[in-house]
Amino acid sequence: MAELFHSPSGGTLSLENVVAAITSFMAEAPENRYEVTVGTDSQGYKNANGGETDFVSVAVVHRVGRGGRYFWRKTKKERIMALREKVYEEATFSLMLAMELGGLLKDHLQELALNGSKEPRYKLEIHVDIGANGPTRDMIREIVGMIRGNGFEVRTKPEAYAASIVADKHT
Repeated sequence: MAELFHSPSGGTLSLENVVAAITSFMAEAPENRYEVTVGTDSQGYKNANGGETDFVSVAVVHRVGRGGRYFWRKTKKERIMALREKVYEEATFSLMLAMELGGLLKDHLQELALNGSKEPRYKLEIHVDIGANGPTRDMIREIVGMIRGNGFEVRTKPEAYAASIVADKHT
């Protein structure tokens, strides 16, 4: 079963419904500029079986200067102890979501344009929860290179709000 997303304003949604909600939000004001961002944060927990790590991935649609909406989903995995492994797993979750979301969003927005509506201007980028100040600083080049190598723009802390603020809120 596909993991479901949650929205503070829309309840529980499939990925297809998330894309429809993003498209609808963009269609309300197609003259605006949009940023669609994806990010993941994680938190490890101990339990009787040794522990698990919760990975929270978010998709954020930001109508630049005029608010936005976000959608999140949680995936549980066996507890990951090594920071490097956890950061790569977060980046991979974000990359996979961006690939899924990007293709569906492009199709929905092309349908919108075919129906006579103006296609909104947007960019899709990935936010990663790593930064120049802290234990993840040595991984920046690797993680950024992996994401850019897959054709996406990437932001790190302090600009990576989708991962370090929005996703973090639900870990």
